[in-house]
Amino acid sequence: MTKDEVKTKDVSLVLEGGALRGLFTAGVLDYFMEQGLKFPYVVGVSAGACNLLGYAAHQVGYTKDCMIQRDAKNQYFGINQLLHAKTIINLDRIFYEYPYNQLPFNFKAFFNSGIKTEFVVTNCVTGKAEYLHENSDEHRLGTLGKASASVPLFTKMVELDKKKYLDGGLTDSIPIERAITQGFSKNVVILTRSRGNAPTMNYYQRILYQTFYKDFPQLLEAILNRPAMYQSQLALLDSLQEDGKVFVIRPKLPEIKRFETDPDTLEAYYQHGLQIAKSCWKELQTYLFHSTPTPQLTESGT
Repeated sequence: MTKDEVKTKDVSLVLEGGALRGLFTAGVLDYFMEQGLKFPYVVGVSAGACNLLGYAAHQVGYTKDCMIQRDAKNQYFGINQLLHAKTIINLDRIFYEYPYNQLPFNFKAFFNSGIKTEFVVTNCVTGKAEYLHENSDEHRLGTLGKASASVPLFTKMVELDKKKYLDGGLTDSIPIERAITQGFSKNVVILTRSRGNAPTMNYYQRILYQTFYKDFPQLLEAILNRPAMYQSQLALLDSLQEDGKVFVIRPKLPEIKRFETDPDTLEAYYQHGLQIAKSCWKELQTYLFHSTPTPQLTESGT
C-alpha cells in the first residue's frame, strides 16, 4: 500500500478548539502542509474549525494571520469591538471580512480540495452536537465557521438553516467518536491543552450560564456538563491510544489564555506547534504508514 493510498483512505484529522490556543494547531498544520501531508477527512471544533479552513484550502499561515492581529484596527475582539460592533468577539470580521479583504481566502481551493470537512456546532434547542459541511456556498461556509466558534456569553447565537447554534465545543470538544463513526480506524488528534489540563467551571460561571440560557434548558444542561464530558473524552483518547487508533499531538508548554492579547505570546504558541510537529514527524510517519501501529508511538507532545 502506498503512502498516498493511506492518506486518501484510512486516516482522519480531528481538531480541538480553544480560541487563541488554536495557534498551536495552526503551527502543526502549517508544518503538515509544508510536508504535503493531506488527510481525506477533517472535523474541527471552534478554533479547530478556523484551522480546518486554512488547512483544506492549503493556505500556509492563513489561520496564524487571522489570529495574530498586531494592527489594532484589524482586531476582532476586545473593548473596541464591544463599542463598535456590540460584541466582545466580532466573528463577522473573521468569517465575512478577512476572507475578502485583509486575508483573501482561496474558496476555490477549499471546495476543490477533495477533503471531506465537517464543522461541529451545538444546537441551542436540542443541546446536541451537529456536524455540518458546505461544498459550494462561500457565505454559508463562513456561517458554519462562525457558528462553530460562537463562544457562549461572549457572542450571540448564530442562525443557520432556521436553527440557532453556538460553539461546537460545548457538546463535542474532541470529536474523535465522530471520526470513528465515519469509518476511520486511524486518527490524528490535535489538542490545544497540555496533558493534565481540562476545562473547569466555578460557581459564578454556573450562575451566569443559568441566567443567560434559562430559556434553553437542553443547551444549559450541555454547558454545565461540559467539564465532565471533556474528561470522558480524554479518557477515551487514552484507551484508543492503547489500541493504536489515535495519534495525539498536544502542547508541552503551559497553555496560554483563551483570549491572550500579547502578540509575542501568541507567536510563541504558534512556533511551539511548528516545533512539536517537526519533533514528532518520524513517529507520525510510523503511525500513518505501518499497517499495525505500535501503541507507544501514538502520542507526541507529552
